[in-house]
Amino acid sequence: MSKTTPTQTPAAAAGDEVMVSLYQAQKKIYPRSVTGVFARWRWFFVFATQIFFYGMPWLQWGGRQAMLFDLEARRFYIFGLVLYPQDVIYLSGILIISALLLFLFTAVAGRQWCGYACPQTVYTEIYLWFERKLEGDRSARMRLDAAPMSANKLLRKSSKQVVWILFGLWTGFTFVGYFTPIRELAGHVLSWSLGPWETFWIFFYGFATYGNAGFMREQVCKYMCPYARFQSAMFDKDTLIVTYDAGRGEPRGARSKRADHKELGLGDCVNCTLCVQVCPTGIDIRNGLQYECISCAACIDVCDEVMDKVGYPRGLIRYSTEHALEQGWGGREILRHVLRPRVLIYSAILLAVTIALIASLFLRTPFRVDIVRDRATLARIVDGGQIENVYRLQIMNATEQPQTYTLAAEGLPGLQLVTEKSVTIDGAQSLWVPVRLQLPYGAAKPGSHEIRFSVQASGIGDVREKSIFMVPR
Repeated sequence: MSKTTPTQTPAAAAGDEVMVSLYQAQKKIYPRSVTGVFARWRWFFVFATQIFFYGMPWLQWGGRQAMLFDLEARRFYIFGLVLYPQDVIYLSGILIISALLLFLFTAVAGRQWCGYACPQTVYTEIYLWFERKLEGDRSARMRLDAAPMSANKLLRKSSKQVVWILFGLWTGFTFVGYFTPIRELAGHVLSWSLGPWETFWIFFYGFATYGNAGFMREQVCKYMCPYARFQSAMFDKDTLIVTYDAGRGEPRGARSKRADHKELGLGDCVNCTLCVQVCPTGIDIRNGLQYECISCAACIDVCDEVMDKVGYPRGLIRYSTEHALEQGWGGREILRHVLRPRVLIYSAILLAVTIALIASLFLRTPFRVDIVRDRATLARIVDGGQIENVYRLQIMNATEQPQTYTLAAEGLPGLQLVTEKSVTIDGAQSLWVPVRLQLPYGAAKPGSHEIRFSVQASGIGDVREKSIFMVPR
């Protein structure tokens, strides 16, 4: 919920109706550029995430794209791993691990994900970089927006929009390249032969990037992202957050560099407001912890620069905890309070789920078998007085090499498989195999009997599936 206070008409007499506005015009934020330790870390994550995102679709693995989610063929390729829709449990495990990691990191160090690696933060940084290169830094952009339309303003504004749109379309193209082989997709783009869904998603994802990072920016973090709303459930007084040391900084005020601010009764804060100017969400960190803070530490970098200039110690704004500020703790005391109950619980659950997922992947049999009975004929008598049941086995080869599978059935005395006992399936393919089982007449009582199919592949394991054999009355 926004912290803006509803505006109302001037004071009226008691009992008079007062009109209250539930909405307030949003003032445009012009974040100032900043340099420093945390700014370098932020750009490190920008480069790391984008090199992965834009580069991964072009990486080849065994003659195909290393990471490809082929929805049409219903196969997901992740390097040497081939997953089918039936393997959705692994996707669930990855999502659970991601959520637990987010909870753990938030409990320990606040919104570090938001400030450094969230796509909204990353693309906003990239779009702001384009904006600064084409329109200048904060003051230049403010002057340009306030100036009347001119050839210079039109050129700068239109150039920025063109660059933003092209970058957004490139992002949309790369996103679709994870679902359609990107080299094939590039050929379709160059020949103007894109399919309707490919076209839609390139423009949709490109427009989303353009709109969110170019225009909405902090509005996404403040009003659209649910994380800001439930983060308080994961915070406690030992969570590392961006804090302003009010005891040291107040009372704030301007002063001469040569003046003794202690004699003037002033704190270390010179009230330069640079911490507000660099904030991407436009908040004043000196007002305390606010849900809009994404923990990017831009205010820390700029405040440290100011402290260096006026000759005061760094750390007026710093990463700390509420308990540390109250008790005057240093770094060692903060670290001692990291291993607290909620952190241990998150860590234990995360470790258990991660081990279970890795063990499941390691022990996973790289093929699947599904059995479907022939519904048209439950059972029949064939030549030689044999009772015959017909089945269809779907065998999915989850490896990328051809495999030969040996079929067998057991569960009733005299049960035999009378079709081909082996079948070869190409890599990453599935095949429906018709199977006929026969049983001597009188070998079993009338009714349904449980049997088991065994499908074996040399060197990679075997799969056993249950079914039933029908004996007519």
